[in-house]
Amino acid sequence: MKFQVFKNGKSCSDFVISAAYMFGADTIPLHATEGIRFAEGHIECKRKSHDAAGLALLWPINGMGRLLLPTTRLPERERPYILNIELARAKLMQITLKQEDWSLFEEDNELSRLAREARLLFISSLEHISNPGKASQLADQCLSKALEYSERLAVQQGEAAFTTRCKAKGLGRHSLGCRVDPKMLDEERYGKWLFDMFGFVTMPINWARIEPERGQYDFTELDRCIEKLCTRRVAICGGPVLQFSKEYLPSWLLHGKQEFERIRETAYGFVSKIIGRYGKYVHAWRVISGMNAVNYFGFSFEQAIEMTRTAILASRAADAKSRKLVEILYPWGEYYAQDRNTIPPLVYADMVIQSGISFDAYGLEMHFGKDLPGMHLRDMMQISSRLDCFAQVAKPVHITGIAVPDVAEKDEYGTDRAGFWHKEWDGEIQGLWIDQFYRIALGKPFIQSVTYSSLADSDDMDLPNSGLLNRQLEPKKAFLALARFQKAILRK
Repeated sequence: MKFQVFKNGKSCSDFVISAAYMFGADTIPLHATEGIRFAEGHIECKRKSHDAAGLALLWPINGMGRLLLPTTRLPERERPYILNIELARAKLMQITLKQEDWSLFEEDNELSRLAREARLLFISSLEHISNPGKASQLADQCLSKALEYSERLAVQQGEAAFTTRCKAKGLGRHSLGCRVDPKMLDEERYGKWLFDMFGFVTMPINWARIEPERGQYDFTELDRCIEKLCTRRVAICGGPVLQFSKEYLPSWLLHGKQEFERIRETAYGFVSKIIGRYGKYVHAWRVISGMNAVNYFGFSFEQAIEMTRTAILASRAADAKSRKLVEILYPWGEYYAQDRNTIPPLVYADMVIQSGISFDAYGLEMHFGKDLPGMHLRDMMQISSRLDCFAQVAKPVHITGIAVPDVAEKDEYGTDRAGFWHKEWDGEIQGLWIDQFYRIALGKPFIQSVTYSSLADSDDMDLPNSGLLNRQLEPKKAFLALARFQKAILRK
């Protein structure tokens, strides 16, 4: 499968492919892709299968930023597709589908005129298909207008649903949460902003730091964190208790070949230890996180489900009262294209339920701003549409982590290569993005809460420059955006 790439109506000679992957049915990424490369104005995609497939990649859009966009699923053919046209086609198709899902039918207003302009531009691009340069220019104009329309439509739908939910008292003090940095809890200003704004907080847990030697536990940081939090009127969430990425696993567990049964027994013991110690203080536990995407030991599909079951069983045996969450990372599943030992997110979510595992809710983490699979920028309609997919999983959903940066730096994390929204990241854009995301997420009745991942900027944060406060603990525009949500939610 080939795609012609045009820029300003001319065949591209220097296009850099970023974050590209192919996907098949149900938008599941394909790991049977042999290669995606650009040469002589074309992107060539080699696969082992000949089924219809789509291509997703970072793409610049005039006035809308640089976003990860998909084509539709297309059949293989000898003649190359025009990528500009296929990206526009996919966005228009998504708009049509979401209008039906949301029951938003066009009225004679500025927004509907924008939609009509986009459709007319797409029709015109097809009429000039024999002149690929002209067709690509028209498709670029179509995509720009279609993206503007789709985002405004997603925000409009989210705003209406959020307002309705607030009036019905469907949201409360515990709908807004934040992850705590234990090292900063002693800072008076940090505590003031934290407890004034948020009704619940998440206490991070890292197995590697708590049990540096087998059987030797260091609870100093967690004990101090619990002591500080229990003096305040907040609900406490703990976790993730288990995550099978290298930085969360103790070094003694990484050495040598470990049998699955031994790892499972060890994990059961750690979960029991943590939840047994703090269960009476904690209202909810993120018991196991990222088993769909992070799999250091290379567990098989069956082992991943069994590890999830083991973690939940251990948590319930240690504390029967608190809510137990299973957390899913990277909800589009881009990682699956590169790692066969992972599971597509919705497949994992469905199998956890089908396996009869007794848990209370799903957690969903969505971080944008690193040059890593799952962390490249998406537009608001894509985000809203993906969240809607989790309405079908028959469990409540909590957004257990959300973050975007306020500056894109050329650093080891590749924040400058992860895409950007509307324009390069700054405080204003971060605040606007958060405002729109929270409207969309909290407007969905199956989403119970949204937790921001970092209150303040620091040296060891997961996503650099993504805090709601700067290093001087002064509020950014993003913090003020959340303050408006708090006021709307708590308004009597």
